[in-house]
Amino acid sequence: MMLADVIGTVVSPSEQVPALEGRVLLVVRPLTPGGDPVSAKPRVAIDTIGAGVGDRVLVIDEGNSGRQILGAPDAPVKTLVVGFVDNVEVGGRLVYDHAEAL
Repeated sequence: MMLADVIGTVVSPSEQVPALEGRVLLVVRPLTPGGDPVSAKPRVAIDTIGAGVGDRVLVIDEGNSGRQILGAPDAPVKTLVVGFVDNVEVGGRLVYDHAEAL
């Protein structure tokens, strides 16, 4: 599981994978707990919580867990957005607070 910021959306004009029908795809940027980007490469994730651009989220990046969450054992999935982040505390210090980020 990792922290990420939602930085965009993906729009596909045609549905090619039945397990993804009706699903929203988001572009996410993995972060350190302090909020620094982990890598320059963003990822595409399936949204399961109604997240949008600007949200800090929890992301699962493991296929079997993703297939279980979607209830689709044969789906070609790997990365899913599974939770919103309200705050992050490291070593007793608050390093991210959603209320202050607004």
